[in-house]
Amino acid sequence: MIRRILTTLAVTLVAAAPLAAQLGSHNPEPGPRETVAIRGARIVPVVGEVIPVGTVVIADGRIQAVGATVTIPTGARIIDGAGLSVYPGMMDAGTSMGLAEITQGAAGTVDNSETGNWNPNVQAIWGIDPHSAHVGVTRVAGVTHVISHPSGSILAGQAALINLAGYTAPAMAVVPRIASVLELPGAGGRGGRGGFGGGGAAATPASGMTPLDSLKQLLEDARAYAKAVAAHAADPSLPRPTTDLALASLGPVLAGEMPVLIPANSESQIKEAVAFAEEQKLRPIIMGGRDAWRIAAYLVEHKVPVIYENTLGFPTYEDDGYDAAYAAPARMREAGVTFAIGSGEPNPDVRNLPYHAGMAASFGLSPEDALRAVTLWPAQIFGVGDRLGSLEPGKIANVVVTDGDILEARTSTRYLFIDGRDVPLGTRHTDLYDIFKVRK
Repeated sequence: MIRRILTTLAVTLVAAAPLAAQLGSHNPEPGPRETVAIRGARIVPVVGEVIPVGTVVIADGRIQAVGATVTIPTGARIIDGAGLSVYPGMMDAGTSMGLAEITQGAAGTVDNSETGNWNPNVQAIWGIDPHSAHVGVTRVAGVTHVISHPSGSILAGQAALINLAGYTAPAMAVVPRIASVLELPGAGGRGGRGGFGGGGAAATPASGMTPLDSLKQLLEDARAYAKAVAAHAADPSLPRPTTDLALASLGPVLAGEMPVLIPANSESQIKEAVAFAEEQKLRPIIMGGRDAWRIAAYLVEHKVPVIYENTLGFPTYEDDGYDAAYAAPARMREAGVTFAIGSGEPNPDVRNLPYHAGMAASFGLSPEDALRAVTLWPAQIFGVGDRLGSLEPGKIANVVVTDGDILEARTSTRYLFIDGRDVPLGTRHTDLYDIFKVRK
């Protein structure tokens, strides 16, 4: 009897192994950092000229060398790049990657917002699921890092810049707190201050105030709080203010150290956002930017960057041309607007980012600028252009090796490195294909 039970248990465990693999993470863990030379490939560094045949050397998680004549370190793993192209990984600057899995019908998988209107201290990095099925299908398209941001509140919290590889959220983090998200209220919009439990200045309702007045009051409270903290630090005999995490989190925003990501699409919304940011001395980044091309001169004058997310959109107004959205990036580039292209897609479709840029390249934006708009320019807008966005020595080794133009839908990724680690190309999609390909 005991032998029969043990035999049955062993068979059950063996049979369950494939199922466990299916139900676990769909994002295979990258290998260790190693020294790699991608030799004989076409290299697209984004800065400088394309190198028709050259070598990229990766070591210690960084790009070590790029060029037509590069000395390959002894013992390096060599990848034959003949017929392949090497690009820096792409960046989508407006996602909620890892915060929402199934937005329709599975509320338990959605963690991209908190209750209440005033959540400036919420940090997206701690809500990110590294094993989200969206991660794998996005990174194999060449999108190696993204901004993941909270939403749903006037002050929704702090966005994180993450690599799309890592077994834990902190391991994915490049900059865990890179921007604060502000959804500017209109008249009669969201209610007054409140939503934080446990007391504190940010939890006190502002009776009789409009949402915009409440927002201004909260920012003023944060300034006063920062001054009180600084005064106590300089002179400990002065009273120490009661700790308020919400107000403390706004310190870098008010000091101009952290930009504010503001969703805005119409001309009026964009202008209101810029005017509010200037009044409060904030550093705005417009996210969405549907009509940004219509007020390009205004944005240039006020030096406000845009994450444009409408490249595949329909015309907004009945007298718009069919290509109004497609051609918007080219018009902004011609006018001198600082911008990047984002997908603006639900998480499963962030993988379409290269096709947004490709569409812009088909309607007036140069192919070189289209590539910059999803690599170097978003990195520069968020202040990480010295670490990401191009193939240059010293930068983080987020490197994509493809069999064609990275912005073309027919192109496949052949090798993928994130933080200098070789990333397997398996995904939820390939898992399902393998499971059902032999189905009769």
